Amino acid sequence: MALIHTDDQTQLRDSARDFLSEQSPVSALRQLRDSNDADGFSRPLWARFAEMGYTGVLVPEAHGGLGLGHVEAGLLMAQIGHQLCASPLLASGIVATTALTLAGSPAQQAAWLPRLAAAQAIATLAVDEAGKHRPQALATTAQADGSGWVLDGSKTLVLDGHVADLFIVAARVGDAGTGLFLVAAGTAGVQVERTVMVDAHNAARVRLQSVRLGADALLGAPGSPEGGTATLAAALNAGRCAVAAELLGLADEVFARTVDYIKQRKQFGKLIGEFQALQHRAATLYADLEISRAAVMAAQQALDADIHTAGKAVAVAKARAGRTATTAVQEGVQMHGGMGMTDAFEIGFFMKRARVLQELWGDHHFHTDAFASHRGY
Repeated sequence: MALIHTDDQTQLRDSARDFLSEQSPVSALRQLRDSNDADGFSRPLWARFAEMGYTGVLVPEAHGGLGLGHVEAGLLMAQIGHQLCASPLLASGIVATTALTLAGSPAQQAAWLPRLAAAQAIATLAVDEAGKHRPQALATTAQADGSGWVLDGSKTLVLDGHVADLFIVAARVGDAGTGLFLVAAGTAGVQVERTVMVDAHNAARVRLQSVRLGADALLGAPGSPEGGTATLAAALNAGRCAVAAELLGLADEVFARTVDYIKQRKQFGKLIGEFQALQHRAATLYADLEISRAAVMAAQQALDADIHTAGKAVAVAKARAGRTATTAVQEGVQMHGGMGMTDAFEIGFFMKRARVLQELWGDHHFHTDAFASHRGY
């Protein structure tokens, strides 16, 4: 498949670029951080996301969404990366929506997907339990109890967990494998603690103490192809690919800002962009960006073709985009000189966001290993 966008996809990208640059520039993130905003994102802006259709990009049309694919979702995430926009789109509109669309019962989908598409509710996946991403090593348990379930455990780095209306909790179900459970915020035994990350975005710690759920809380069935383990892997891969797109957009923005800066900054009476060493570094980064761009789009297309077999392509995209964004922000800070290290200059915001996204749902070491596993090593 050609690694180019259609006219409709290009129009969506341009629309999102114009919308976000006007409504949510990087200065908006600074304002959210400095004001200690209780939500950590703009509720009015989130409502505008719904008006533009962004919150329902992956929600089927039957449930009020646009019914588009991961290529289109990635275009939105890339523009979010350009502006460092704080929003629940990644957690709710992509990861949680993917899980519900793949494995939700008709009743579960009818209850949540229209609300997610309309930005009337926020959902998030609760999977990680330690400092590193290990989705196959779950300590959280779900015990059958009569006709329902009892959940016990704790989760960390739950994106937008402090504002979530619904948690999709990954838990170990005896010997049957992994189960995903729908846990409404406010359920007895659920404790949520907001954790503001270094990049001024939002996450939470979630504790589950004897949380009692009905039988209808189970999303799919543990051990079945459309349940538990397979759904978790698919939802995570959707999120990883979206993160890769955000990293790519972030890196593109840093590269553009840096090139513009070295074309203006003078040292020893010359533009620093005339120095051959900086030209070589910029050229190397440009080539790196283009390789990562191809890898990310290939992964998006693989997800749209068959989300259950796209793991290898997603691993390549997440690893490549993470390394590229890390290089971009490091070069950006260095080429901006002393100003690049100050909080007054926006380039540091990009470095912090890149660091968080690099770790989220597996860093490049995790995904290099995953790729090797897919190849049989």
